Amino acid sequence: MENVGLVVRGSELKEGKKNSELKTPNSKLQKRMKQFILFWATGFGVGYSPIAPGTLGTLIAIPLYHFLSEIPSPLYEITLIGFFFLSVWISQNTEIFLGKKDDQRIVIDEMMGFLTTMLWIPKTTRFILIGFFLFRLFDILKPFPIRRLERSLKGGWGVVLDDVMAGVYGNIILQIISYFTLSPGGPAR
Repeated sequence: MENVGLVVRGSELKEGKKNSELKTPNSKLQKRMKQFILFWATGFGVGYSPIAPGTLGTLIAIPLYHFLSEIPSPLYEITLIGFFFLSVWISQNTEIFLGKKDDQRIVIDEMMGFLTTMLWIPKTTRFILIGFFLFRLFDILKPFPIRRLERSLKGGWGVVLDDVMAGVYGNIILQIISYFTLSPGGPAR
């Protein structure tokens, strides 16, 4: 089978292949794979926006969340795990294609982070809006250990895991809000 020049384990650069060899597709399959990867990495193209690509990537995640949240549990959770690994792989390859670490055009990590924020949260407009703002807040401020994850992890792992952690922080706050506003066991209203 022909080597399509895509990173699977990050070893291609160590094996002596030049970065330019990996960035330049030389077959129809490579071109299609590169288009697929860049399409998803840029959040269907919104990552190319010169203004707030991360925010736009998060906005794109809202209809994706609506679609995916219709999948019954535990298949929904399994789908999110699969999307996480796909996001890492896509981010890793996009860094190679673009020649830049954590390029702002990569917004699939924001999509994954927002999906993490909304995990096991009631699907209401109010919670979606609060989740959007909480995720963006934590993604921008990067409280401990988010910034450390972003800096210490290499490739797609560093690109995606800091956003997943921002999503975990947002999810915790949403869980608390949900408990106090919706739970019969929560405080009296």
